[in-house]
Amino acid sequence: MNKTATQLLGITLILLLAQVIVLNHVCLFGVAVPFAFIYVLLRLPVTMNQNWVLTVGFFMGLLIDIFSDTQGMNALACTILVMFRKPVLRLYFPREDELTDTLPSISSLGFIIYMKYALSMSLIYCGLIFIIEAFSLFNFLTLLLRIISSTILTTLLLIGIDSLTLRRREKRL
Repeated sequence: MNKTATQLLGITLILLLAQVIVLNHVCLFGVAVPFAFIYVLLRLPVTMNQNWVLTVGFFMGLLIDIFSDTQGMNALACTILVMFRKPVLRLYFPREDELTDTLPSISSLGFIIYMKYALSMSLIYCGLIFIIEAFSLFNFLTLLLRIISSTILTTLLLIGIDSLTLRRREKRL
């Protein structure tokens, strides 16, 4: 395995454990839930085959479902999320050949484009997971509040994680 795949696998294991052990039990103000594990799905290489991307998304969601006892909700939401990954990326960065790196990150896309990308993907995931969980639009304002607050919290968390994993390229004298 190459260095990038090894790093992505390590980040995946760390974020899956963090999500299952800590973040699933965090609920700020009774509405905002952080979803850090979707960072891996956002970070998959742009050149990766769509079948592999769907498979990775499904199994990541399934692992969260197994340890969170959520009966397939995350597997469905993650599979749908990775289907929207390339179209959302093309929305903000129309030419894939201009990417400096095939892994979407702050360093390859720039901060503003990555923030829009992370915000859009967080909104899609949070919207899906909470609509699947509620399975109705009965209490629409509470549902909307949960989606918006979780999207903001997840986006901030994704940007924080990406800035921690950012490779520092400093010139030394």
